[in-house]
Amino acid sequence: EPGPGGAEVAAEDAEPESPDQCLSLLPWDRFSAWLHCVCVVGFDLELGQAVEVIYPPHSKLTDKEKTNICYLSFPDSNSGCLGDTQFCFRFRRSPGRKVSLCCFLDQLDRDLPVYLKKDSAYYYGYVYFRQVRDKSLKRGYFQKSLVLISKLPYVHLFRTMLKQIAPEYFEKNEAFLEAVCSDIDRWPPPVPGKVLQLPLMGLIMKLRIPTYRDKPGTTAIVQNMHQADAQISMALPTVHEVDLFRCFCPVFFHIQMLWELVLLGEPLVVMAPSPAESSETVLALVSCISPLKYCSDFRPYFTIHDSEFKEYTTRTQAPPSVILGVTNPFFAKTLQHWPHIIRIGDIKLPGEVPKQVKVKKLKNLKTLDSKPGVYTSYKPYLNKDEEIVKQLQKGVQQKRPTEAQSVILRRYFLELTESFIIPLERYVASLMPLQKCISPWKSPPQLRQFSQDDFMKTLDKAGPQLTSGLKGDWIGLYRHFLKSPNFDGWFRSRQKEMTQKLEALHLEALCNENLVFWSQKHTEVETVDLVLKLKNKLLQADREHLPVKADTLKKLQTHINDIILALPDDLQDILLKTGT
Repeated sequence: EPGPGGAEVAAEDAEPESPDQCLSLLPWDRFSAWLHCVCVVGFDLELGQAVEVIYPPHSKLTDKEKTNICYLSFPDSNSGCLGDTQFCFRFRRSPGRKVSLCCFLDQLDRDLPVYLKKDSAYYYGYVYFRQVRDKSLKRGYFQKSLVLISKLPYVHLFRTMLKQIAPEYFEKNEAFLEAVCSDIDRWPPPVPGKVLQLPLMGLIMKLRIPTYRDKPGTTAIVQNMHQADAQISMALPTVHEVDLFRCFCPVFFHIQMLWELVLLGEPLVVMAPSPAESSETVLALVSCISPLKYCSDFRPYFTIHDSEFKEYTTRTQAPPSVILGVTNPFFAKTLQHWPHIIRIGDIKLPGEVPKQVKVKKLKNLKTLDSKPGVYTSYKPYLNKDEEIVKQLQKGVQQKRPTEAQSVILRRYFLELTESFIIPLERYVASLMPLQKCISPWKSPPQLRQFSQDDFMKTLDKAGPQLTSGLKGDWIGLYRHFLKSPNFDGWFRSRQKEMTQKLEALHLEALCNENLVFWSQKHTEVETVDLVLKLKNKLLQADREHLPVKADTLKKLQTHINDIILALPDDLQDILLKTGT
């Protein structure tokens, strides 16, 4: 898929991951790098929805997690989903579980763009639900869901996988599922930036997971190379993106207002006819502020049985900063007090130009039968960008493919988000102390405090007007954003990066000193103290993965060894044995 400027980005490292690099992994470790488990949820006349199979059998799920999976894996009865339906959900993990692959997966996580980093407090469930008439069954219907449980937000990948394996699983049995899982256990780890080849029941999926170094808005082309053997190869254009234009089509006159609501972390409900539409729309909303990470909770499909139902629907406090996707008509009443509600009908791509849909007052939303539209009394800070609406309408008239419309929409959101965030990036970079303030003999200097007033003063000369032609109350938008969870999450990660950079510069300053000469001029006690501090610095660099060159660390280790060797023998023995 071409990038914003139409430029194609060649994928680097087209070599697949060599198996030798992962020989230390145990059985099921490779599987665990991609999935937590696979569940089959069926309908029992006495029990209702029940988890019939968990694979691999040793996978651990708490009772609460199983209950959530059961209810979230079936559409509400009013959705009337006959045939096959695909959707996804997200639920809280029960606390206190250890992860065997922690270090290995954290290492991969570091190279991901911030919006693809996994959130260890949540699982995703990717569902393929089948409901067909079957007279031989007491209920008259066959109802079953195949569900992939994973920490990874790779919606498109898992959706593609389910499309390949679920229909065949429903025709076959557990042995087929076992074969699928053992295929997944042969996959290379999900390394960002490499072209990965993933075998799946005679098919080879080729894909590339983005890295934080990729230019935002570009997608690497994964070439569909001809396979020498009989296996069919399939190149995935993306691992995580949804069809933006299709999702926003029912409300595309309001895309800019929706972008503001998501950016500000406002409470949002998507009311849709089925989980497929609710989950796609919620994921599209969360992705519209990319490359910023949406830091609040979001539930692509939420039901009245959800363990957080009471917490999220209570009227005793203001609605939380969360995006919910719902299909049950009961929510029209329960969430009446929520400030922003998006009501969508069946998502169909328009054959003709969509009609302008007015923003409706909340009091008009009485039932789920209300007309599609956005129900809110929110007044956007920015003036409406008529250009993007015209461009997309023209695309509809010219029968432009939906993929191309999505590229236009994604680029529009990206440019809007970047125009908004660049002034903040610039100001936060100015809080970094100058390099000359870093002394090897003092602790690294602190970052300066973030001051809202100082930041606002920078906007006159270096505000969003440098990159965006949009007029409106940008200052008001920034003031509101600085109180939001998205600002908090963004600023914390910037703070952490800059503090680590200061630690790394401090290490380099130490390496450039003649430490042996220093130790000769000081007492043994001071020298031992220095050795212990330097050893701790090395440990910290390793533990926190500080951005330090390998040569710097080697040089520091050499300094430590040289200082120790200049000490009396008894001290040498103690210090060489001491890890820290």
